[in-house]
Amino acid sequence: MSVGPFVARTLALGHKELLHVVRDRQAIYLALGMPVILVLLFGYAVTFDVEHLELGVIDQDRSPASRRLLAALRASDAFRLREELRLDRPEEAEAAFRRGAVRGAVVIAPGFGRTLARGRSAPFQLLMDGSDGTATRIALTYATEIAQRETARLLAHAVRSAPLPLEPRVHPWFNPDMRSALFVVPGLVAIVVGVLAVLLSALAVAREWERGSMEQLFATPVGRLSVVLGKLLPYVALGVVQLLLVLSAGAWLFDVPLRGSFLLLALVAVLFLVCVLGQGLLISMVTRNQQVATQVGAVSGILPALLLSGFLFPIDNMPLVLQGISHVVPARYAIAALRGLLLQGYGFSQLWPQLLGLAALGAFLVAVTTLRFRRRLD
Repeated sequence: MSVGPFVARTLALGHKELLHVVRDRQAIYLALGMPVILVLLFGYAVTFDVEHLELGVIDQDRSPASRRLLAALRASDAFRLREELRLDRPEEAEAAFRRGAVRGAVVIAPGFGRTLARGRSAPFQLLMDGSDGTATRIALTYATEIAQRETARLLAHAVRSAPLPLEPRVHPWFNPDMRSALFVVPGLVAIVVGVLAVLLSALAVAREWERGSMEQLFATPVGRLSVVLGKLLPYVALGVVQLLLVLSAGAWLFDVPLRGSFLLLALVAVLFLVCVLGQGLLISMVTRNQQVATQVGAVSGILPALLLSGFLFPIDNMPLVLQGISHVVPARYAIAALRGLLLQGYGFSQLWPQLLGLAALGAFLVAVTTLRFRRRLD
């Protein structure tokens, strides 16, 4: 096979497909408008921060020590104390939960102040509405941190401001304010762009089969690989624009930085797009029907990307079988690479496993799609 005619035919097919895409307003909206809308929606809606969680107060001690503890909780942005509810007993907290008046209640038992004054451990209770497990776990973490700070302050005061033997000073790198948007948005970019790219390319060949234009393609002297690559090229270009739009929206609205190399980001984007577009083309080759291709593309694109990519759940915590399956999910590599590039400033030496995974998966999908393509009408 001569390289010159092969490249010329591939580019000609790519140009033809680009004209189809440019003239299709629905595809342009799906490619450029929908990703920005989805990032806006998910970026603001998907957050792991807990702010102003409403707590009832059951202060049965009413001592200076209990008031200091409540003041420390009140000073935190995580909690908002609803002292006007006048809860007197822990049993009343359940009724407040059922009414939706509060999400939790802090209970300080009688003798709290006296116990502290004797230098002994004085526990307080935090009752939480466990129907929202995520918020409960985060609230317990905040409450534990506040209790530890108060303990350190009391110990320092007891030894007349002498330094504590051990004093942890936590400084989170890459995300010092611990904003969930910085963690969520890079993953969202891969999820949104990946799912829409699968849907776009899944419609490409299926549309040709339904309109009967595939017969005209058979009459041309182009090979199967040229057809596959010719259909991929315009969508890769469109996907790069799509990715830049989404990243720009993330940087503008959520202050997501780019600490790594732009060239590496472009390389990750192209390899990831080849994978997801190849997945969509393979679906369209098999289904030959736009409606079925859309359904299969949506299911095979959304579910693995959400559940097996590390976006919602750490891959290391999954069973070994699911960890193995996750290696064929392109979003797994893209999310790790985007977080490394955008937040941690990783270079090639840290990102080569993700690049290698995307390259191998992309080559495999293009090869299988090419082999699956048959120049005949069944």
